[in-house]
Amino acid sequence: MKKYIAIAFILGTLSFACNRQVKPANSNARPVASAEVKKGVAPVADPEMAVVEMENPAYGSIKIELYSNIAPKMVARFKQLAQDGYYDGIIYHRVNDNVIQAGNSDTKPGRSPNPAKEGDSGLPDIEAEFSDVPFDTGIVGAARLGSSVNSQNAQFFIMLKRQAAFDNNYTIFGKVIEGMNNVRTIAGAPRDGEKPTDPIRIKHISIVPRDQAK
Repeated sequence: MKKYIAIAFILGTLSFACNRQVKPANSNARPVASAEVKKGVAPVADPEMAVVEMENPAYGSIKIELYSNIAPKMVARFKQLAQDGYYDGIIYHRVNDNVIQAGNSDTKPGRSPNPAKEGDSGLPDIEAEFSDVPFDTGIVGAARLGSSVNSQNAQFFIMLKRQAAFDNNYTIFGKVIEGMNNVRTIAGAPRDGEKPTDPIRIKHISIVPRDQAK
């Protein structure tokens, strides 16, 4: 009997490990393992910022200041992918009352979704860079691609409202400083569950000096 229980436990563990589902999954999401939290460090705007342009002009643009002093690895990854055009054509695939989320490479035009996992950049995952900055309206966080807290990769989410359950549990690497009205417009689009009915695609994310952002 013990032998069968052990086999069942191993199979169950393997099944869970292979089911790479993007987090945060819900407002009560919690990591299965802890990571060090950088405390008492105020976010400082990076000399460069991100400007997110949408394919549909009705959704406007979103300007994001980046916090390389609290999440240097995720900021560097986000800049690299943006400059490489990774986000071009990707949709906001997950929208609910808390967040809008994008960065899934399977949502690019002509791509077929992989049922085994949601698309990533093909680059190695990034370890958690937690801080005690609160998850408030406009905060930009890194989504995880699995149960590990160290599975940040390319996907990001923008907060629509304060969500204390995310505090100390997800990497914060930026904040919207202009265009929250456009974030809310995206959040208010018709959707089936958490997926917008009509694809809301990113045209391009530009990384520009703060003093040159228009």
